Amino acid sequence: MSRTAAEIATQPACWRRAAEAAAGFGGLPAPGERVAVTGCGTSWFMAIAYAALREAAGQGETDAFASSEFPPARPYDRVVAITRSGTTTEVLRLLGALRGRVPTLALTADPATPVKAAADTVAVLDWADEESVVQTRFATTALAFLRAGLGDVEGVKPVGAAAVDAELAVTEPLPEAVVGAEQWTFLGRGWTYGLALEAGLKMREAAGAWTEAYPAMEYRHGPISITGPGRVAWVFGGLPEGLAADVARVGGTLHAHATADPMADLVRAQRLAVALAEAKGYDPDRPRNLTRSVILSS
Repeated sequence: MSRTAAEIATQPACWRRAAEAAAGFGGLPAPGERVAVTGCGTSWFMAIAYAALREAAGQGETDAFASSEFPPARPYDRVVAITRSGTTTEVLRLLGALRGRVPTLALTADPATPVKAAADTVAVLDWADEESVVQTRFATTALAFLRAGLGDVEGVKPVGAAAVDAELAVTEPLPEAVVGAEQWTFLGRGWTYGLALEAGLKMREAAGAWTEAYPAMEYRHGPISITGPGRVAWVFGGLPEGLAADVARVGGTLHAHATADPMADLVRAQRLAVALAEAKGYDPDRPRNLTRSVILSS
C-alpha cells in the first residue's frame, strides 16, 4: 500500500480529533466577523469550501482567495490561512503584509516552520501531517476543524457523522464504470464546489488524469458537451433537479452519493486517484513535477 493510500484511510479518526480540538480552541473566527480564508492549491480549495459553509451558517461574510491573488487593501476582521507545510512562500508573504493590520490565524501540520512567527495565532494539526506530497488527510482535517467550529449548520451533518460516512468510503469498492472511465467532471454547489475543485486536482496530481470541475448548475452551460460514453459526471452533495436525466441523455455515467457527507465522497475521489495512478505505474506518493511545498527564490 502506498503512503497516500494509508493516509487516506486514517481520515475518519483525524476528523473526530479535529472536532475535539476545535471545541477547545479559542482562535477561530467569531460570528459576525468579516473573514477571508486563503491558501495555495488544495488549501485554497478547502478555503473555498469553508467560506461557503460559514456564510451558509449565517456567521458573517466570508471570502476565499488564493494567497497570490489576495486583495491586501480589502478590510477584514480576521484572515485564516491554511498551509500544511508552513513554508509556502505566497502564504508567508501575505501573512507578513497583514501583520499588525489584521488578526491572522494559520492552520498547519508543522509548527516548527516560519508560519509560527508569521501568524498571530496558530492551530497545529500535526496528527494529520503527511509523508506523501499529495495532500489528502491534512486538507480534509483542516476543513473538519473549521467546520466543527461553526457548530450546527442547517442541512450539513456534524463532523462526527461525516466521519461515520467516511469509514464506509475508505472500504467499499469503487464502481467499475468510474474506475474505467477516460474522463471525469466533478460538480458541486455551495460549499461542495470547493470539494469538486479538490477532487479534480487530486486526480490530476496523482494520476495525470483528464478532469474538470464546475458549479453543478453551470454544468449545462457548456461543460456537459465533454460528457459522453466512458466519461463520468461526479456530483458532490445534493443532485440538482434534472441533472441525472441530462447526463443519461448524453450517454455519460453519473456518480452521486446524495445521502453521504460530501467530505466522505471526496475520500472516494482520493482513492480513485490512487487507484488510477497505480494502474498507470505511477507512484502516488511522488507525483510528477510536484514538491511538498512551493518555496519561491524571489
